[in-house]
Amino acid sequence: MKELTPKKIVTELNRYIIGQESAKKAVAVAIRNRYRRSLLPADLIDEFTPKNIILIGPTGVGKTEIARRMAKLVKAPFIKVEATKFTEVGYVGRDVESMVRDLVNTAIRNVQQEKMKEVYAEAEKNANKIILEILVPSKKVKETLKTPFDIFMKPSPSPAPTQYELEGDAEKEKTKKEKREALSKELAAGQLEDTVIEIEVDDDGSKTIGIMQGMNNDSMSFNMNDILGDFLPQKKKKKNVKISEARKILINQEAQKLIDMDQVNEQGVKDAEQNGIIFIDEIDKIIGNGNNHGPDVSREGVQRDILPIVEGSTVNTKYGPIKTDFILFIGAGAFHVSKIADMIPELQGRFPISVQLDSLTEEDFIQILTHTENSVIKQYQELIRTENVNLIFADEAVKHIAKIAYLQNEEDENIGARRLHTVMEKLLEEISFYASEYEQDDFIIDMNYVEQVFNISDKRDNYQKYLL
Repeated sequence: MKELTPKKIVTELNRYIIGQESAKKAVAVAIRNRYRRSLLPADLIDEFTPKNIILIGPTGVGKTEIARRMAKLVKAPFIKVEATKFTEVGYVGRDVESMVRDLVNTAIRNVQQEKMKEVYAEAEKNANKIILEILVPSKKVKETLKTPFDIFMKPSPSPAPTQYELEGDAEKEKTKKEKREALSKELAAGQLEDTVIEIEVDDDGSKTIGIMQGMNNDSMSFNMNDILGDFLPQKKKKKNVKISEARKILINQEAQKLIDMDQVNEQGVKDAEQNGIIFIDEIDKIIGNGNNHGPDVSREGVQRDILPIVEGSTVNTKYGPIKTDFILFIGAGAFHVSKIADMIPELQGRFPISVQLDSLTEEDFIQILTHTENSVIKQYQELIRTENVNLIFADEAVKHIAKIAYLQNEEDENIGARRLHTVMEKLLEEISFYASEYEQDDFIIDMNYVEQVFNISDKRDNYQKYLL
């Protein structure tokens, strides 16, 4: 974070999002302020709380992408929730506190993945040993007592082996050792990846039992394994898979054994509290238009339920109580019908920063098609290249695609950059259908081809009335 100044954060975001400089600056400053807060004296750290943001703009202009890319850049726990899925207490719907629980789960999962990467080499070594043991068992399988009655039903021990049997066992062990060494070399060389073996995997079929039927609340449910985990052995099930797939499964299981989950949970909870980001999309849908009749009453109830979460409270989770005081909340919405002034005053105060995002222009579409990381054109080029066909887009064709997307947004519903996917799918429909039969290596998409697909000459008169 020391190196990630607000200017550098905006530069990184420019690789993925075109325009929207005000929104980028707002989130960059909010993230930098977290780093600045960490450098404050201990008596001042708790006094500084994040300044929550509301992003205002139509769909497809980059609101969610800005928040998601920024969180990924600083490796902060991030979740996106839909405001419309929450309802006032007493109505059917999700409890607003579930967003905090989801954030904690995400934070713990992120920490777990980082810890597992640290022990990957050792886990891979252990997984290869297990695979080799399955291929050539080194020892006889020990007898296990499956039930308490087996102790009484167990047959009497076999008589001691004779000298002849001991010599035979020694010869078998020598042959087995040589076979293990040969298979070990083949395994290391990747020659056995398609061999099917039987492995034991953890059975995750544990059920969560709710206090009431149909209840989907983490705080009001419990897991039988959490209660009886120390008394019941971990359930296993057998699975037939290729060695390549078995290695992935076993590496994951072995890595989990090598990490300390108590430490992971503790760090995950801390990350969620201090660095978590909750993106509340469609927040304008829970804001009425000034009337107090009908569904607006329920909407205001959702706002009042969200208020203590955003303002700073303690939420109970299965990992312990979580404080929301320092979680950054980013709201987003189109605000076509309602406006921020219609939000209850208390909640307005908890979102002191509001940023207006601009609708995308024709030039913005050209930049999105050509200058963003993994742009839409690059994605389709790589997709068609799997059929050994190289798509080549002429500059004039790219401009025409951008123009068509812009005009369709003006004529129909404005869905922002998502319109590019609609246009590209239509443009490449025939190419995608016949790509596997195409005999030449290159397929050039020029202006004539674009006009032929979209019949631009016939529709130009209709489009003219939408141009300013």
